[in-house]
This record gives sequence, structure tokens and C-alpha cells, in this order.
Amino acid sequence: MHEGLLTIGRFARLCRLSIKQLRHYDETGLLAPVRVDANSGYRYYAPEQARDALTVALLREMDLPLAVIARALAAEPESRAQILRAERDRLAERISRDQARLEMLERLAEGGLPGYEVTMGREPERRLAVVRAVCAFEEIGETFGACVGGLLPVLGKEGIAWEPPLWGLYPLDLEERMEIAVGARTSQGEGTPGLEFQTLPGGPVAATVHIGPYAQLPLAYNALFAAVHERGLRPQAPVREVYLVGPAEAPQEEWTTRLIIPVQESTS
Repeated sequence: MHEGLLTIGRFARLCRLSIKQLRHYDETGLLAPVRVDANSGYRYYAPEQARDALTVALLREMDLPLAVIARALAAEPESRAQILRAERDRLAERISRDQARLEMLERLAEGGLPGYEVTMGREPERRLAVVRAVCAFEEIGETFGACVGGLLPVLGKEGIAWEPPLWGLYPLDLEERMEIAVGARTSQGEGTPGLEFQTLPGGPVAATVHIGPYAQLPLAYNALFAAVHERGLRPQAPVREVYLVGPAEAPQEEWTTRLIIPVQESTS
């Protein structure tokens, strides 16, 4: 009746999977047995299912989600390659973020929390031409680049003079999805398609300067927000980053970013 089929135990040993894993894959629709005995409930697998089972085990070892594995197994070869390349890119991005965290931990381990000089002062009113976008926190770098790519060509095409450096505008709270903006100071260009204009009000601010990779900006923000709260001040949005020295001008160890937080006296 089950000639040529393998019991779940034999199939598990063949594929170097556990019986529990195979049951889970069946329950989630990822890898179903070719036959289930109606009386005993025993699962039976065909030897040719071993390739899919081994592929599932390999992809799970790489920490791919079961839903992604299911799509990959069901897809044609070309579509399967696209699915796996997309996962490769996500993994590479995660590794990049983890590498940045590792470097930040190493910096903390070697020298403790870096000492940032936080200054209190006043900023004048500034008018920026801006391009906005919504993104997740981990997408900020890519989205920032896309905003720059949407801003500078328009300024150049329309002959709008602007004053470097570029500015980044961010919310106080880093939510799952948030709006960011890239801006350039200019007094021209009102009504230009593809551009918005935002006036940053003048007033009291707390500021510091970070020298180094953008991935280590959280160290500077730690010092900046701590200084704001220690002085009994309330931070105001948007947080401003001014890119004094950037990737086009120096290696990342020399990138220089001024962080500015508008503040108000606390009413509490």
C-alpha cells in the first residue's frame, strides 16, 4: 500500500531533519507528505521529496522565514532566484547594520561613552527647499540618498542657487514609519514643481558635532538628548543634521555632522 514511500522517521533521518520539524512543515503547508494513513495518521514521504526537504533545512539554517521558503519552493527557477536574491540583499543590509553596531560597541568598550561638547545657543531662521519621504528607521540611509537625488537635480535644472551644506530633518521619535526630509538653503525657487519649502524658525537650540560614520550618530544623540534633559529643557521637532563634511569629501572617519535640537523651557 505504501510501497516505495518512507515513514516520517526514515525520511527525517534521510534529510537530517527531526520528526518535529517535518510535522511543523506539514502543518504550515511548507512540505506535505504524499500520503497520510487515514486510520493511523502516519505520514509517508516519497524519496524525491528529499531535495525539497534538504533545501528547506538549508534555507532555515540561513534563518529565512518559512513564508519566504514556501514561495521559493513553489516558484519557477527564475522567480526563485529573484526571491533568494531579495533575501540576500536583506541579509547583507542586516549584516551591515550589525557591523556598525559592533564598531560602536568596540568604541564604547575601548574608551567609554565618547565625550561630546554640547553647546547651547540660538539659531537664525532658515528657509530650505526640501524633498520629503517616508521610511523605516533602517531605510534612512537609502531614503536620504533618494531624497538628495530628487533635490539637487531640480535645483540644478531650474538654476536655483543654494548654499551648502545639505540639511537633514528628522522627527523626535523614531517610529516604525516616519517622515524625513533633505533640504538646501535658498531664497529662490518658490513654486518650482517637485520642491517644497520649509522655514526653520529661529530660537534656542542645543547642538553638538559628530566626527565619524553616520552609523555612530546615536552616540552623539545620546550625549545631546542627555544634555537637553539635564537642563530641564524640552526638545522640539524637527531634529536637524547639517552635513559639514560628507562622503564626497572625505573618508568616513572624517565625516563631520552638526546635530541641532531646538529646545524650549520645560513647563513641568
